[in-house]
Parts: sequence; C-alpha cells; structure tokens
Amino acid sequence: MNGSRIAAVGHYQPAKVLTNEDLAGMVDTSDEWIRSRVGIRTRHVAEADEPVDELAAHAAAKALAAAGRAPADIDLVLVATSTAVDRSPNTAARVASRLGIPQPATMDLNVVCAGFTHALATADHAVRAGGAHRALVIGADKMSDVTDWSDRTTCVLVGDGAGAAVVEASSEDRIGPVLWGSVPEMGHAVRIEGTPPRFAQEGQSVYRWATTQLPPIARRACERAGLEPADLAAVVLHQANLRIIEPLAEKIGAVNAVVARDVTESGNTSAASIPLALSKLVEQGAVSTGDPVLLFGFGGNLSYAGQVVRCP
Repeated sequence: MNGSRIAAVGHYQPAKVLTNEDLAGMVDTSDEWIRSRVGIRTRHVAEADEPVDELAAHAAAKALAAAGRAPADIDLVLVATSTAVDRSPNTAARVASRLGIPQPATMDLNVVCAGFTHALATADHAVRAGGAHRALVIGADKMSDVTDWSDRTTCVLVGDGAGAAVVEASSEDRIGPVLWGSVPEMGHAVRIEGTPPRFAQEGQSVYRWATTQLPPIARRACERAGLEPADLAAVVLHQANLRIIEPLAEKIGAVNAVVARDVTESGNTSAASIPLALSKLVEQGAVSTGDPVLLFGFGGNLSYAGQVVRCP
C-alpha cells in the first residue's frame, strides 16, 4: 500500500433555508440583484445552537456509513474550518467525541475557502507516509456566525454546511499530487477578523485574481496527475460565486466535464463548499466511480490548493 483513495463522501446542511426574497426583507437588495451578480438563489443557515462541530459530525457520519466503516476504523480526523468559536478542544476533537472515535490524532486546519483541499492533501500525505491508515477529512463552516447581516455586499453570499471524505490506504494512486500555494501579501483581500469576527472581502480583487491567475495553476494540477483538462469528468471549484466559477472552469479547458454549481442553492460555505458539492454530484449520479475529478480550492489568504482525485 503506497497510495491513498477517497473511499466515500458525505454532506450535511442545516434545515433552515434563506431565500433571496428573505434577504430582500432584511437589507436593500432583490432576487434579481443577487442572481445577476453572484448567481445564488438560496442558502442554508444553522440555528444558534448548531455549532460547527455538529455540522461536521453529521457529514462525517454519512461519509463513514457510505464507506461501510466504523468510528473505530479511523485514526486521523482533520477538520478544515475558519469559523470555530472555541480554540480548545478543537473542532476535530469534538467531532471525534460526537462520533465515538477512539484515540485518533485530531487537527483543525484554517486555510479558509481552500481548507478542504489542503486537508485532503495532508491526509493523503499522512496515509502514504504510514502515519495514518484511515482518515476523516471534513470541511465545515458556519459563515452565518461571522457575517454582518446588515451588509448586503457580504450577507447575500454566505451559507452554512459541511462535507466529508473517508481517505484510506490504497494499492493505487487515486488522489493526485497537490499543487498549493498562496499570495500572502494580498491576504487582506479576504478577511475574517475583528471582535466579534466579521467576514469582508475586496470583491473585484478576488475576481480578477481567480479568473486570471488561477486557470494555469489548475491546469498544472491536472498535469501533475498525468491528465489533460479534457480528460476530466467533473470540475469542483470552491463555490464562491457563479461569476467566478463559470469563467474559471472555461479557462481551465475542461470541455467534457460536469462543472459543480452548488453555489446557486448553498451559497459560499467556505471550507465546506468543495466536499459538499462533490458529495451532491456523487449522490445525483452525475459522476461515476473511478471518474477523474479536479478539486480546486481558493480564497482566504489568497491561498489555493488543487488535486485530481478518482471519484469514490
């Protein structure tokens, strides 16, 4: 065993749905304004008593069930999140406790919107190196906690949710090499800071960076996996904004791929967006077992991470 694979995925979204019409009653906006600028129709919002670790645990439980694995089979739990309220116990430890996972290594990773793809690469490396045999990799964020709901430029974007993957040792390389990096001097373009913390961004700067600088990086991630973009069955980008997703996918050149557009019904769920969208594609039958799928996260810190995986 010198490779790793995604054995199964799962996702979870809170029951409460906030529509564009609902937001129009809260701030000066409209369904047409939101759809034309970001492509979002609805988003799910957690209740006050639904913490990030609860969202994460629900998604992880579904991934475990889909993989046919028990909590005791897991020896590493990684949670990508930037919205956990508490520092310790970390979110991963709380997820492990909720699921009854005995004595796992538990770590949180904060790479904001690129968090899941960073966490997936970390799990892949740990499994390949023999540091773990089977890992739970989770992206979970409660963006509603860090949003100013009177600011129409940000509140129309966000949603809450979680997505998870079971990563385990494999005789084949089914998680491709990661290509990751950042533009730290431009980290101010996407922020969650202050007391209380609030999400803010420089929308035009992020748009220009994502649509001009990221396409060649995403193509290089395909090259590292030994594939051309035209070989991809699906492209799952960070679900930031439809006006970023569509031109970025087109410039990558994945002409035969299904492009995930879950942002329209889920909003920007930060670290949750990629596993959430991937899990829905699997659930809908839009991709098949073994299909090559590009996962590409980007955003906060102007960080990015991408890898081609084989669909579970």
